[in-house]
Amino acid sequence: MAAPAYPAWVTRWVSGQWRNKKRPPALRPPRTLGAAAATCITEMSVMMACWKQNDFNDTPCAEEIRMFYDCVAKAEKERKNQNEDTLSSKGNLPSSKVNKLLKRFPQITRYA
Repeated sequence: MAAPAYPAWVTRWVSGQWRNKKRPPALRPPRTLGAAAATCITEMSVMMACWKQNDFNDTPCAEEIRMFYDCVAKAEKERKNQNEDTLSSKGNLPSSKVNKLLKRFPQITRYA
């Protein structure tokens, strides 16, 4: 069985070559449970159950569809109104915020 082929940055990371003035790969922060939580699942389930009962016809399920779209609109509005300092849904930070955080929390500059 052949050894798995890893990307080149993994080899450099493991061997410590990135410490010799080579930049390490960009790592994204892990997502929090709150950011990963889904919204409107109940409304979507009710809408799909209605579609299944009515052979996927939209007319008898108009109320369920409207409730789902209202929930989605409300969730989008809440997401846009979140504080600017929180992570986006992808978990990325703009470079200005990263620099600000790195100044507040300096990193180790030498290794033991």
